[in-house]
Parts: sequence; C-alpha cells; structure tokens
Amino acid sequence: MKLKIRKIGNSLGASIPKELLEKLMVQEGDSLYVTETAEGILLSPYDPEFAEVMEAAKDVSSRYKNALKKLAE
Repeated sequence: MKLKIRKIGNSLGASIPKELLEKLMVQEGDSLYVTETAEGILLSPYDPEFAEVMEAAKDVSSRYKNALKKLAE
C-alpha cells in the first residue's frame, strides 16, 4: 500500500486509506504508535511502552500473589 505525503497547514501528513484503518482497527481520534525496528518502521495501534508496563505488572502479580491477595481483603 502506498501513502502520499501532503502539506497540511504548516505540517506534512499522510491520509490512511479506509481499508488500512479497518485492518488496524482504528478510527478517528485513536492513536497510532510508530516504532523503529530492524526491518523498518512499524505503525501500530498498540502502545509498546504500555505493553512493557503490563508485562512487568503481570510478573509482579504472579510473584507476589499471596501478598496481593492479603492486601485485597
């Protein structure tokens, strides 16, 4: 798929075709995250920093399951 860069006010932007928006499952007002990878640029609706934090939270919750259960009482 090819995107064309256009001038939008004092900035540049690209229109994302409807088909790609549907594949990304995003709509107007949603955020997309840009990540640089070894293969190039990755455009995704998923925040890699949030995923990293959630992974750490999962680790903590499994490690301290009993303590968290006591705190919840």
